[in-house]
Order: sequence, then C-alpha cells, then structure tokens
Amino acid sequence: MPAEFDTNHVKNIVLLGHAGSGKTSLAECMLFEAGIIQRRGSVAARNTVSDYHELEQERGNSIFSTLMHARWRGYKINLIDTPGYDDFVGEVISALRVADTGVMLLNAAMGVEVGTDITWRYTEQFRTPMIFAVNQLDHEKADFDKTVQQAKEHFGSKVVLVQYPVQQGEGFHEIIDLLRMTMYKFLDTGGKPEKKPIPDSERARADFLHKELVEAIASNDESLMEKYFDKGELDEDEMKDGMKKAMINHDLFPLFCLSAERNMGSGRLMGFIDNVCPSANEMPPQRTRSGKDLPCRSEGPPCIFVYKTVSEPHVGELSFFKVYSGTIKSGMELENENTQVSEKLSQLFAVEGNRRMNVNELTAGDIGATLKLRNTHVNNTLHDRGAALELEPIVFPPPNMSVAIEPVNKGEDEKLSQALHQLVEEDATVRVEISPELRQTLLHCQGDMHLAVIKWKIEHVGKVEIRFARPRIAYRETIRKSADAQYRHKKQSGGAGQFGEVHMRIEPWFDGMPEPGGLTVRGRETHELPWGGKLIYYNCIVGGAIDTRFLPSILKGVLEKMQEGPLTGSYVRDIRVSVFDGKMHPVDSNDISFKLAGLQAFRQAFRNADPLLLEPIYQLEVMCPDDLTGSVMGDLQTRRAIVEGMESEAHFTRIQAKVPLAEMHEYASSLRSITQGRAKFRMEFSLYAPVPFELQKKLTEEYNKQAVLEEA
Repeated sequence: MPAEFDTNHVKNIVLLGHAGSGKTSLAECMLFEAGIIQRRGSVAARNTVSDYHELEQERGNSIFSTLMHARWRGYKINLIDTPGYDDFVGEVISALRVADTGVMLLNAAMGVEVGTDITWRYTEQFRTPMIFAVNQLDHEKADFDKTVQQAKEHFGSKVVLVQYPVQQGEGFHEIIDLLRMTMYKFLDTGGKPEKKPIPDSERARADFLHKELVEAIASNDESLMEKYFDKGELDEDEMKDGMKKAMINHDLFPLFCLSAERNMGSGRLMGFIDNVCPSANEMPPQRTRSGKDLPCRSEGPPCIFVYKTVSEPHVGELSFFKVYSGTIKSGMELENENTQVSEKLSQLFAVEGNRRMNVNELTAGDIGATLKLRNTHVNNTLHDRGAALELEPIVFPPPNMSVAIEPVNKGEDEKLSQALHQLVEEDATVRVEISPELRQTLLHCQGDMHLAVIKWKIEHVGKVEIRFARPRIAYRETIRKSADAQYRHKKQSGGAGQFGEVHMRIEPWFDGMPEPGGLTVRGRETHELPWGGKLIYYNCIVGGAIDTRFLPSILKGVLEKMQEGPLTGSYVRDIRVSVFDGKMHPVDSNDISFKLAGLQAFRQAFRNADPLLLEPIYQLEVMCPDDLTGSVMGDLQTRRAIVEGMESEAHFTRIQAKVPLAEMHEYASSLRSITQGRAKFRMEFSLYAPVPFELQKKLTEEYNKQAVLEEA
C-alpha cells in the first residue's frame, strides 16, 4: 500500500513562541478543525493532545516537543508543538531542524517577549520560513498595533500584515483578510466564520494595507514587480506564489490574527499553510557532511535523519525521524552512517501526541517514528547500505548551569549511572561529567527548570532518589616570581637504597620569554597540559651531575605534583622548570629516587615563588527588559562581575559581562526571581584570572584545615 500523501502534499510546521503565547491551544484548534479530535482540550483541564506527559500536566506548560498531524484538504500537516521556556531549547532546535515552516505566536497582551527573541535567533540559523500569528486578541489588554510595531522593531520590515482585527479585547470576533480582501466574522463560540464584504468603515485601511502587502511581495520578485507596474495589482494566485518564494528566501514573514482559546482564525491559518507554505521538496536541498546536495525526492535513495528519541515504559526507545529522500517502508533495513550498524525498521508510525498509528510507508518530506533502533541516536543518518550519506547534525547550545549529583542511598551509583545515560540519550542539551579533579559527578544543563525536570525523570523513571550539591570550582595554581630549590631523597633499608638529588629553578611561563638566564640549556620540552596551560621543561645539567636517563623521572615527579598544587590542591599551569644540578649515587640512584626528588624540589620552589590562585571567568550575556536593567545590573555587581557593555534591542537590553564561575551558583533562579522570568542568559568559559588576595587566603586556609582533618 503506497504512502497516503506524496511529497508535494506534506507540510511540516513547528509552533514557536514564548511560554503562554498559546501554542498548545492552537494545536488543539488545528486538530479539531481537521476532525482529528472531536472536542478541543485545554491546558487548564490537562487534556490536550500535545501536553500529554504527566510532568507537563503537573506543571501546566510544555516541556517536550510533541509531534502531531492533521489531514486538511488533501494535505498532511505535521505539527510540532514546542516548549516556550529557554531551559528546553534543545526541544525547539531539534524541531526546527526538521520543520519547513515556523509559526511564531505573539501574545497580544504582552507583545514580543524575551523567549520570542531567543527562539528567533535559531529560526535565522536554520533559515526557516516564518509566519507570525498574533494570538489572544480577545484578551482585555490586547494591543494589536503595539505588538505589530514591536515585531517590526525586532524582526524588521519583512513582517507584513496579511490580516488585522476589526475589534480586540473581549469583543474580538472579526478579522480583515488582506490577501483575499474579505472579512471573517466569527460566532462567540468560534469555529467556521462567515465571509462578509469589508465594511465601508474599514475600506480605506484595508486598501492601504493590501497595497502594502502587494508591494512587499512584488519587491522580492522581478517578474511580479513588472506585472504590478503593468496592472497596478496582483491577483491572489500571483500573491501566493510570490509569498512562497519570499518565505523560502527568508525575505517576507506574513502575519495573521488568532484567538486560539476561542478557535478564531485557525482554519484560515491552516488554509494558508496548505496553499502557500513550502513542502520539503520546495526548500533548498539538504547538505551532506561531504558537501553534496541531497534533493528531497520520493524516488531518490532512502535516507532518514533522527532528530529526537524518547524512552517509553514497557515499549523501549522511540526514534523520531524525517525522511529526507526516498520512500521508507516498514521492514526495510537501513545502514546507520554514524555507527556503521544495520537497523531494521520493523514498524513505522504516524504520531498523534501519545498515540501511534501504524503506517506501511513514509515518503520523502514526511516525519514519523519507529521503535527499537538499538544503535541509533539523535543526529544519526540512516540510508541504503553503502550509500555513505551523512546529513549535517543539529548543533545544540552549551549548558548554562552545573550541579554535582549523587544518590541519596549508598550503593545506588550504578542505577544512577544508568538513569543518567538514558537522560543524555533523550536530551542532547544535558551533559554528564565525571570529574576526577573535583571528585564529583557533574550535571550540566540549561537552567533551574531544566534541572527540576531532570530530577523528576531520574527519580520517577530511573527510580533513584538523588540530591544536588554545589559543584566545586576548578581553580588553577601558578606563580608570580622565580625561585630555586634543591632536594635530596635518601633512603637506606638494608640492600640497595634510594638516592637522588635535584637542583631546580621554576619561573612563571609566558609566550616569548627569553631563555633561562645564567644556565646552559641542553634540551627543552614543551608539554601542553590536559587541564590547560603549559609546562616548559629544560635540561640545564652540566658535567654529567645527573645522568640524562633520570630526567624523564624528574619530569614525572614534577607533573605529578602539578596535579595537586600546594594552595588548594588544584591543577598547576604555566610554569617553566629548569633542572640545573644534582647528584647521583653509582648504586642507589634509580628512577623512583629522582621522581621523588623532583617532586619535592618542585614543591619547595613553588611555595617560595609567590604562588597565585586562578579562577575560571565566564563570558555572560543577559537579555532583559529595559525596565529591569537596573535590578539585573545591581545583582551582577554583587557577583564580582565586570560589565563590558550594554546595547539596546527594541525594548530589551543586552548586557555583556565577565563574571567568576564561583559567583554564578543558582544564578538562573536569581535572575528568574528578579525579572519574573522575563530575562534570559547565556554563559561560556572565557579565561582564568587571579583570585582576589583575601579570597585566596580564605580558600588556602580552608584547604589546609581540611587536609589536617583528613590526616587525623
């Protein structure tokens, strides 16, 4: 049985927007209008198709992206509802990767919010054709004109009205459509509107905005511009064709009106999706890692890309994928380009939230799911055996938050390890790091909401009770001046003894420094340290005071001590060591003797070389509403931040600062509290910088006190 829809009749839509903009409610409307469901659910009633997960219903907002589909006038519209909080950005990015059009919802009462701006960056990265939909026009504080103005300020003049409301607020029930030059009048219960002529009171505004729309479409297509000059107008089909091309090129973003809560405007939006929005085969072809194009054709070589995996209890791994080429049939075997393992697609599914419908085929451009691909993960490409196709992977953002994680009950480390493995498999924005340096298992994620979801999953699905702790800071130690030291290691215990004496100079290393003064250089080694920085190791021995065969042992002792600096036990970096003298014994000298002598000589010299503690400094970017900039800045000053710049973007301020990692614990929670969730931030490692003197003293005393306790 062939696929029900061919490539031309499949549209892939992702619903985007800040939390509370109405994405899940719009999805309900679209499924209801298409007859997929007989009754619209609501977020408040916890009975929507999209937010079906127990955790989403408990929290009252989307956490995971949800795949659904609607059959509409001969088309299959795949819908992916996405979370609105930036903590779950991985779900948004993976959905954008496989969508061919995005619908960005704007809350008419709130305008353009921070989450909208952040999501927009990703749509530009993927060059996703975009539609704007101003939702909640029936809200008592709805302000359509202000919302449109903000959209143009943020996203440019490419935002063009296709519709506008006649009224807004509680009386909202009429929309003027500027493409069809018709007024849609809705009953209070919503649903299918009555089509009416544009009233005289709106004719002048409608004509002006219609002309604006026509000119925006024509300006992106020379042939349409010529027709517009000749006729002074474009017909509806010409406008649709022009809009599709402009949307594909990211040159035009049509704007629609909605009340998803009352089901007003969703049917017209779906009509626009099937009439105008591009199918996958009308989008630029996918690029393979080798730089070749892969056209989206049903008769092409079979090729799918896995963008999401979910572990379902009692079922196993459910892999979501898009067919980028060919026709995929149940029972087909494909080769995983990334793992080189053959996988059998035993079952194919069309997905409706938590429901799965078996299908026999999925054609190029469609999105579906399959079960139990044992060696396939997110970002994997599967293809015909020997085809050697690998599609560009999704690049997920770095984490913003880190915590130490451990099981509450002893003996459950293995269970926790398994739960963390499953977590990372499902969520590519989570990183787990077992840090020998800090002696902690670290969990890196996107923010405190993300962390709360992770805790719930580990405890409810993984069945491991856990606790979080403050992660230790990965300090570094170095020196500020030169120091010499010598150490004799001597041990006699019957038979052969141990003897080695090392004379050593250590200096702070920097690029371009001159050769060691007053010493004869006979050899130099540069060691890039695994933890950052360098060790430069010089052989300055004259007269054979130490045999060259013992120099690697001295180096080994130095490197061992550099893994546990004397100030806080942190890694040591950026040191130049010159071994310039020493003594041997013809019988008792051996490798272990010179290793221990080198270690102790380095330790003594380091303490006399004005040791310095360095701390990791992160580049921080905060995006917050203008009216909250002062509060955000005040908080940053308490965190030893150095503000490097501020710039305005419409009614937001972007703050750039450098801040010590030690001061950023629980910053996500603090920022959310200060701004009522209206600000977002990103941070990434920048450099190591000296710790203030008083703080270095405090940290060193704490380390020495702990060392005494451990020895006792």
